[in-house]
Amino acid sequence: MRETKFKGRIWVITDRNGKLIEDIDTDQIYHNAHLHITDIKEMGKYAFGNLEGWEDFPNKARPGDILFVGRNFGAGSSRQHAVDCFKALGISAIVGESFGAIYKRNAINSGMPLIEFPGLSKLVEEGKFQSGDKVEIDFLTGKIKNLTKNFEVQAKKPSKVQIDIYLAGDIFKYGRAIAKN
Repeated sequence: MRETKFKGRIWVITDRNGKLIEDIDTDQIYHNAHLHITDIKEMGKYAFGNLEGWEDFPNKARPGDILFVGRNFGAGSSRQHAVDCFKALGISAIVGESFGAIYKRNAINSGMPLIEFPGLSKLVEEGKFQSGDKVEIDFLTGKIKNLTKNFEVQAKKPSKVQIDIYLAGDIFKYGRAIAKN
């Protein structure tokens, strides 16, 4: 059984003014100059390599870290590398105001925990979530506890199929499990 509670340090992906960056596209997450790389373990060092102010993110990220991102994160192409680079770094979950449709589907299908949290931007602007805070996320319920600032909020609960795919490991393992039944 895979972990369904994630505890870790957060990275709040903001601009110079402290606002969540909206519409981060897959080219900013993982530049097309590196698409020739097929070994997932090698992809992490290129995460956010094309996002101004975040180019050094791979040097700072640690396994178990959690991303907090703005509206429409992962907009653009169907670039699987933009999901896999975070898996390579050991990012345990991504919490976002919303996600680009293709990115969301790719992440779910590959077993990356995504939590949608409308209203996240307001909480970031109020200083309730800041990079370095420690949080605990219950993936099954969508509850997020900020352990640093001692409060709890409710994000959207993931769908049953999203949870089932995650628990199976990815969409292929999920499909095989269904086919057996």
